Amino acid sequence: MLQLPTIALEQRIKEEIEMNPALEEGVDKEEEPNADLEGEDYEDAPSEEDHQLEDFTLSDYMDDDEGISYKEKSSNKSPDEERKEIPFSVGNSFQDVLEEQLGMKNLTEHQHQVAEYLIGNLDDDGYLRREISSIVDDIAFTQNITTTEEELKYLLTVVQDFEPAGIGARDLQECLLLQLKRKEVQTMTVELATEVVEKYMEEFSRKHYDKIAKRLDLNDEMLKEVMHEIVKLNPRPGNSTSDGQKSQQQVVPDFTITNEDGILNLSLNGRNYPDLKVSKEYVEMQKEYAKEKSKAAKEAKTFVKQKLDDARWFIDAMQQRAQTLLYTMNAIMEFQREYFLTGDETKLKPMILKDIAETVNLDISTVSRVANSKYVSTPFGTFLLKTFFSESLTNDEGEEVSTREVKKILMDCVAAENKKKPLTDDKLMEILIEKGYNIARRTIAKYREQLEIPVARLRKEL
Repeated sequence: MLQLPTIALEQRIKEEIEMNPALEEGVDKEEEPNADLEGEDYEDAPSEEDHQLEDFTLSDYMDDDEGISYKEKSSNKSPDEERKEIPFSVGNSFQDVLEEQLGMKNLTEHQHQVAEYLIGNLDDDGYLRREISSIVDDIAFTQNITTTEEELKYLLTVVQDFEPAGIGARDLQECLLLQLKRKEVQTMTVELATEVVEKYMEEFSRKHYDKIAKRLDLNDEMLKEVMHEIVKLNPRPGNSTSDGQKSQQQVVPDFTITNEDGILNLSLNGRNYPDLKVSKEYVEMQKEYAKEKSKAAKEAKTFVKQKLDDARWFIDAMQQRAQTLLYTMNAIMEFQREYFLTGDETKLKPMILKDIAETVNLDISTVSRVANSKYVSTPFGTFLLKTFFSESLTNDEGEEVSTREVKKILMDCVAAENKKKPLTDDKLMEILIEKGYNIARRTIAKYREQLEIPVARLRKEL
């Protein structure tokens, strides 16, 4: 459970409660909320001896509704309280919009079923990326509907005539052409743009504008107009339906770091998993079955004991999980204290998994599971923990600096460059050397790729 993010953990808890009637929501009135339960020790969980729990208790950091001193200062409905429900986007999907338009077409029932199946095969961008022949076979096996490639191709043209323009295309070139041909006024610019997409798509995608201008005999001004006409088109029509909204996975931070007058406060987001307790009814049931000697009672006792043991194990695992997360995040926060105080990425220190693993006395694999799937909310934004880990470089002064610092400089350079003459990797290397970072060109290329920054030629604009 350690690697589960907050929303996935909420679902995991719901499933466990449904499967185990001995596990219930709520706080046991007779026990302290964080009292130790019976059960085994777990490798991934820090012990009290290893981490001195008396100085770093779960209740001090849990972002919950009860027992938190900073929340006692605000009312139950104040804005700084977390909302328990998870918001979700509403609206029709683009498939719904297409099916509505399909209903207005004069098609036979058979054609309607086939076209509806086609719409269901469009991906989130609105493309049909499957072979027509494969769809013919699939619809026969799954829907028991017989069709032909010719009929599918015809019905695809019907779908491609729907709004938004470009829907149902099989690749980017077809998507752009569908939109250009849908233009109400076919100006000279639109006609030239259509010719570029039809005949010079590779040159356009590689930004070889000089080749396009030469082959179409275009001056600079006309070339700009043609390129502008193309870049205005939507390469992902499935994401732009007029009344639909694409649902997106919500990122819920697992931790929150706040800065109160230079003091960093860390809290664990507890909103998506409730207090858990062992069912008293099942405890009493176990006692009753223990008094009876019949075979049926013995079997019932075994069943009840198993459910109680599972419930105790799950509650204990949840507590150990929370402690492990807090120890790990606290170590990361302390290691990168300067960054969390200022938000200045140049303050990030080189930090690898081993540094934190040694601090919290856990395996590197355990720290890795925490870092790869958890988010932290800070005054400067919400980030995946693994983004704070980086290797080190040595500058001209012999100081170790984080590779994040170098990447930040690269991003700033690219953001400020002249897009008509973007900076090459060689030029970026020269800039970094001037700033005191002795770094090779191949390393520049590696960092640029990690930042998903295209090569200079592809960043060029007219």
